[in-house]
Amino acid sequence: MATQSYIELNDGNRIPSIGLGVWQATQEQAPAAVSEALRAGYRHVDTASIYENEEGVGAGLVDAAVPRSDIFVTTKIWNDAHGAGKTAQALDASLQRLNLDYIDLLLIHWPDPKQDLYAETWRALIRAREQGKVRSIGVSNFNAEHLQRLVDETGVVPVINQIELHPFFQQHALREAQERMGIRTQAWSPLGQSEALRDPAIAAIAARHGQTAAQVVLRWHLQLGHIAIPKSVTPERIHANLDVFDFTLVQEDMDAIAALDAGRRLGPDPLQFP
Repeated sequence: MATQSYIELNDGNRIPSIGLGVWQATQEQAPAAVSEALRAGYRHVDTASIYENEEGVGAGLVDAAVPRSDIFVTTKIWNDAHGAGKTAQALDASLQRLNLDYIDLLLIHWPDPKQDLYAETWRALIRAREQGKVRSIGVSNFNAEHLQRLVDETGVVPVINQIELHPFFQQHALREAQERMGIRTQAWSPLGQSEALRDPAIAAIAARHGQTAAQVVLRWHLQLGHIAIPKSVTPERIHANLDVFDFTLVQEDMDAIAALDAGRRLGPDPLQFP
């Protein structure tokens, strides 16, 4: 079983630094992927209501037979559930689908600034945490101004902002703003939707270390202090993606990957989505 490392959040809770992402995993694929990951040593699973696989994730949690207290489960509030009442209902529905008594980390999936309900939704997450339905609360795809508004209006700092982050889109300014605010950075599409795996510079680093390209990119994230959630339903890749704790990238490697930053976003712009 592979080693796991943990990162402390600003509320005193801890999150495993590598998690299993299940975006695009079907309801049928999710149970086996989650169970395989937990048996391999993962202790962190990231899903969302919009992925339509929460029931499958819940089934995988049961099948793996790992104590609930050892598992960190993240899910998210979708854009159609913004607002106090809708957020509370969406959380209860996610708990039911996942077959859980509480969520370790609940995120607002997108700020959806045109709807302008993300601050109200944040207050609903604060209430859910007070009620014990959620252990930690955070956001996803928020820009610095969105984060600052939450803090200014509620005094509660998100523990995490989960953002698109990979070698071709490194988001330096946002990461620096989050560090100043005490918000941890979590990377979705940490491998650049597999584009990073085909990059010659990364391939050369992988060859020098005797690792795969994916392992090199995930190690880069870890050394920058990021939490990463690579998605896979393939057992071999699930195991390999966690096997990143027994080697270290040297500064030359880190610099070579830093040089790949092209400001190239692969997903939607939070100011324009949906």
